Amino acid sequence: MRIFIVALFFTLTSLGQSNTYTIAFPNAVQHEAEISATFPDIKEQKFSVRMSRTSPGRYAIHEFAKNVYNFTAKDSQGKPLKITRTNPYQWDITGHDGTVSISYTLFADRADGTYSQIDLTHAHLNIPATFMYAPSMTERSIEIDIQARKDLKWRVATQLKHLKNTTYYAPNFAYFMDSPIEVSNHQVRSFEVTSNAKKYTINFALHHAGTKAEFDAYFEKVKKIVLKQKEVFGELPDFDFNEYTFLGCYIANASRDGMEHRNSTILTNPLALADGGAQKNIGTVSHEFFHSWNVERIRPKSLEPFNFEEANMSGELWFAEGFTSYYTNLILCRAKIITPKEYVQSIIRIYNHVWNSPARQYFNPIEMSYQAPFVDAATSIDPVNRENMFISYYSYGSILGLALDLSLREKGLHLDDYMKLIWDTYGKSEKLYTITDLHYSLNQYAGKDFGDHFFNQYIYKSATPDYKRLLAFMGISLTQDTHLAYLGNGISENTLTENPKKGTPLYRAGLNKNDIIIAIDQQKLDDEITVASIIQQYKPKDVINLTYQRFGKEHQVNITLDTNPTYTLSLFEDDNIKVRKAIRNNRNAWLHQ
Repeated sequence: MRIFIVALFFTLTSLGQSNTYTIAFPNAVQHEAEISATFPDIKEQKFSVRMSRTSPGRYAIHEFAKNVYNFTAKDSQGKPLKITRTNPYQWDITGHDGTVSISYTLFADRADGTYSQIDLTHAHLNIPATFMYAPSMTERSIEIDIQARKDLKWRVATQLKHLKNTTYYAPNFAYFMDSPIEVSNHQVRSFEVTSNAKKYTINFALHHAGTKAEFDAYFEKVKKIVLKQKEVFGELPDFDFNEYTFLGCYIANASRDGMEHRNSTILTNPLALADGGAQKNIGTVSHEFFHSWNVERIRPKSLEPFNFEEANMSGELWFAEGFTSYYTNLILCRAKIITPKEYVQSIIRIYNHVWNSPARQYFNPIEMSYQAPFVDAATSIDPVNRENMFISYYSYGSILGLALDLSLREKGLHLDDYMKLIWDTYGKSEKLYTITDLHYSLNQYAGKDFGDHFFNQYIYKSATPDYKRLLAFMGISLTQDTHLAYLGNGISENTLTENPKKGTPLYRAGLNKNDIIIAIDQQKLDDEITVASIIQQYKPKDVINLTYQRFGKEHQVNITLDTNPTYTLSLFEDDNIKVRKAIRNNRNAWLHQ
């Protein structure tokens, strides 16, 4: 979310008229919170409150109103008021005396970056999923009293301004909606970073069942990530109150997720640090903190103002999410949390996902970004054809970020400096940008011919960069085993669990998702004799006879096998290829080795 903060914004003398909220958890064992709010000095006769349908950092619709019940509304004297429902998300209130006090019960049982969870372990609160708001009062400041359970040793962690005791403050509705809260018996680690002669405190509030030593070791990695990302942009963002807070829930009842916010981020994972959670979630730390620059302050015009009533669509997500994804593992490598070999191996899965997808014939990266409202934790019950018409803008943008970085390095430039230019031009002042602005900035940085070629070929169109050449510049081999046969994608336990990708042998033969492959060339399949084990015995262009079952009936079809389209990546030295000094220097400069 993009919120402007002025010098004396948070002094008590400048608070003015505030809406007040209280949240308590007497029935946390049944995942309930009791919430009340008071809205004074109401001018309109019909006063409306509603639950959000969207959440900052997400682009799809989420019907948070479904978890609200026991709603009441009273005036300043405690008189019950008339409530009318004109849509599923809104409560219209009439007959008030200029003040309306509401109360309701919230059910919440999902701990991630979008929803809320309340139980005896914690109150994990995403604000849009928790609190009603008044659409006519979005400029008012908000005070919230968080009645943490003392019997459970709960404490509060949030980017909201602490006023006194259990009361916290937001300057307006948008800031409030962008400020998640973790109420639990958590541990906290902090360190200071100096940027532009100012000191910032980086906090990590971690709710977990692990040891202090495990947290200490994990926090050392977090420190390295923060400092390496600062190097990319040359400075930290000017965090409000000079603080940034990671809000971590690594507990068994959490869902795996991460969600960026202006001065904090939510990190959730069901794995404990000692059970693999440290390694599995450290990439999320890297990704979400990079968003402090890219998306929170380097912000696309298409996402402002953020709409809490409708889905938010942006054509810039290949940059906002995708380039952030490119830096996610690159930063881990630069911080020596993963090795160069591990980093290179992390690239190939994304490479194959993007460049072996038939979806590029339908949508370019901009149009893939437009699909976010349908895929970003969105829900539907009808079958879709994502295998053939969608590539994640995270993956697409990430692999294009790699291509742009390596192409710039061929010219003696690099992506870090382009990101700095974008930061200096748009991020620092929080000036909203468009795709045209990104294009112009690349022309400005690398020259018009270079910038026009990149955008015209790879952003406005779906052409494939010459990765073999670009990666060889870094001493990395991109290879394909042309002797391996290929039948198609999405086969598990001899059953098609995905739609066949367009152009594959399975697709050409007319097979569908849920078809069961029974035999190949009359050889019956079972738990040990699988499709994969048989296909490896064939070569590309071989013709097989395949027996499959659909809707209880058996069918046979002859299929010509293709060459396996999967590529692999490896370092030159692992392939016994001599690494010249110039190439080693290129790689070391890229990976900061």
